[in-house]
Amino acid sequence: MKYRKFGRLDWEVSALGFGAMRLPTTSADPADIDEDEAIKMIRYAIDNGVNYLDTAYPYHMGQSERLVNKALKDGYRERMKLATKMPCRMLERAEDVERVFNEQLERLEGGKIDFYLLHGLNTMNWSKVKEFRILDWAEDKMAKGYFDYLGFSFHDDYEVFKEIIDSYDNWILSQVQYNFMDVDFQAGRRGVEYAASKGLAIVVMEPLRGGRLTKQPPEAVTRVWDTAAEKRSLAEWGLLWVWDQPETSVVLSGMSTMEQVVENVAVAGRSGPGILTADELALYDKARAAYHGLIPIPCTGCEYCLPCPNGVAIPAIFTIYNDAIMYQDLQGGRQRYQGPMTPLPEEQADNCIECGECLEKCPQGIDIPDWLQKAHELLAAEQ
Repeated sequence: MKYRKFGRLDWEVSALGFGAMRLPTTSADPADIDEDEAIKMIRYAIDNGVNYLDTAYPYHMGQSERLVNKALKDGYRERMKLATKMPCRMLERAEDVERVFNEQLERLEGGKIDFYLLHGLNTMNWSKVKEFRILDWAEDKMAKGYFDYLGFSFHDDYEVFKEIIDSYDNWILSQVQYNFMDVDFQAGRRGVEYAASKGLAIVVMEPLRGGRLTKQPPEAVTRVWDTAAEKRSLAEWGLLWVWDQPETSVVLSGMSTMEQVVENVAVAGRSGPGILTADELALYDKARAAYHGLIPIPCTGCEYCLPCPNGVAIPAIFTIYNDAIMYQDLQGGRQRYQGPMTPLPEEQADNCIECGECLEKCPQGIDIPDWLQKAHELLAAEQ
């Protein structure tokens, strides 16, 4: 296992971190974790040098933290650092903060938490953090020894990311979605560089875009990888890109099988900043361009079409639709569209009344009402 600097802490983190979000299950219900197999996977990772484990309150319908606690018995807890998260989007009042945290302590049997994160910060959730004075609450908990360090995970635009970092001096880490397809998405490359310049550790989530980058790619993308001088699996190509960048502290992988754990541990042992050649880095640019060439809606996410007078989340819907087509992942697109996050039911495409206001604003000349209808027909269908 290779180890890397963790922000301004005097501690080195394993290149690979274990994300306990996609553990193996015994049924279609995510709460039905295959405990024996999941524990074997986590312990294999730790036995092979992984020393960072990430979970959260809502993962596996609330069962991930309990499973992690079981896996870390028998001396394993002392060999790694544990991170879990406060589900800010689920908080409705200030009192919920203490209630949720106490539930987490019960699931973890009162065990010490090394890194505590505010989960999924965006404009809306950041406003809750300020309204409920969660930073003051966290400072009190750290002073009392419940957890050592505070961080946050993030899903919004760069400017929001920068505001969050600049609003609090004691962040120790930022967890961001980052991969060779998301260089300019959400915090993106600019956010990674900015957080690192402030001394924050960079914890990368979705390095393989939820597994999409490991699936058999479209023919245009396959042709790119086929030209590589050194043959690698799609997972290895994806992971090495993130590890190649010196700002990266640890890469989280939500592994679902023992085979994935074994492969990722092995690849981590071959990782390092600056190991990719110029020719190999050019392949990523070509693969990204090939994927983007498959995008049906030329939406740039400029948001000039917003606010929609009927509340439709136009760019978010187009992103989900484009991703479903680009990655040949219709099921994933439907799960995102019909899930609990944006767009909410009142923001979905069937709320478009074809008023035409967006048509006048779109600099790309997109027939927005027509594409919204197509997107809803595809994404709202039964999974």
